[in-house]
Amino acid sequence: MDSLDIERKKVAVIGGGLVGSLNACFLAKRNFQVDVYEAREDIRMAKSVRGRSINLALSYRGRQALKAIGLENQIVSQGIPMRARMIHSLSGKKSAIPYGTKSQYILSISRENLNKDLLNAVEKYPNVKMHFGHRLLKCSPEEGMITVLGSDLIPKDVTCDLIVGCDGAYSTVRSHLMKKPRFDYSQQYIPHGYMELTIPPKNGGFAMEPNYLHIWPRNTFMMIALPNTNKSFTCTLFMPFEEFEKLRTSSQVLDFFYKYFPDSVPLIGEQALEQDFFLLPAQAMISVKCSSFHFKSHCVLMGDAAHAIVPFFGQGMNAGFEDCLVFDELMDKFNNDLNLCLPEFSRFRIPDDHAISDLSMYNYIEMRAHVNSPWFIFRKNMERFLHAIMPSTFIPLYTMVRSHFPE
Repeated sequence: MDSLDIERKKVAVIGGGLVGSLNACFLAKRNFQVDVYEAREDIRMAKSVRGRSINLALSYRGRQALKAIGLENQIVSQGIPMRARMIHSLSGKKSAIPYGTKSQYILSISRENLNKDLLNAVEKYPNVKMHFGHRLLKCSPEEGMITVLGSDLIPKDVTCDLIVGCDGAYSTVRSHLMKKPRFDYSQQYIPHGYMELTIPPKNGGFAMEPNYLHIWPRNTFMMIALPNTNKSFTCTLFMPFEEFEKLRTSSQVLDFFYKYFPDSVPLIGEQALEQDFFLLPAQAMISVKCSSFHFKSHCVLMGDAAHAIVPFFGQGMNAGFEDCLVFDELMDKFNNDLNLCLPEFSRFRIPDDHAISDLSMYNYIEMRAHVNSPWFIFRKNMERFLHAIMPSTFIPLYTMVRSHFPE
């Protein structure tokens, strides 16, 4: 073993999803020895991928993190620009509400493809080892040890200098930190669930205008549709669970859609709608807040493990990616000193991540109800006008949340 191996910090990243795999790239660039433990099988080899599949909206914050590891252009080339919201009224009338100027947009990205690309990037680093099918059993930050269970069903103790919890909203790492004094935690399930449907391609092309986030706002519930590179749209119906539970037969589903989303039925197809609606039950959405994001110099939480948010501002992934970038910048600032870096990471990120969580809750009300209001349209137009003539003085909230848009 050479001196480099002796001095090299050992980092255990728990979770090989979007934030975990991106984090592994950042840490590997620092010449740390990185081991990534993912409870699921390798999604690149899986016949079907289980879990969340809501399309992702990639914005400036997320792109900056991808740029730092040299992946921005590759990922952006696979996305579809969405330059505005397209509002579908009950009558079938459509109206566009731009996000900003004509050159400003967010990108519709496939969660599965992005995760695969990040995993491929991770494996290019010789100092990273991926461990799929390995579930975290125990986390002991004070001792610098984790216990994992692989396919051989034999618990294995692993020592490390840093544990990075990127294991999602139901984080096992966080559950161990919750037992520590002065660790604050709260969670909230919203009363709405979500269900995914598909609008297939039409005559080899898109069935609707592709460069928009399509929204069917219906006050207490809504449906959205994001474009995919295969010319389809992924639709997501957000609705109170009690409303989902009322739809028990195919005829009830069709009646509901013809009443509230009549223009979507021929796009989805009656038969597909009847089948897909009952494939999976409506899924829950949870918001998680905790503080701090770290434990001494031994453990840190990032992404949904630290701040799971509801998806209505499209910033969950972007905030998680920004966690990775900020942590990397702090490691530069403090010359890899974990004693200084981890407390500063918590101090710096907690206010921002809690703020985007609150804004995401509010934006659901805006998306499903306010966008129907003439006053809302007037206000958005006025915001764009003021921003155009005073770009440094007046910045709309949406633009600030996205940080800013690519031009």
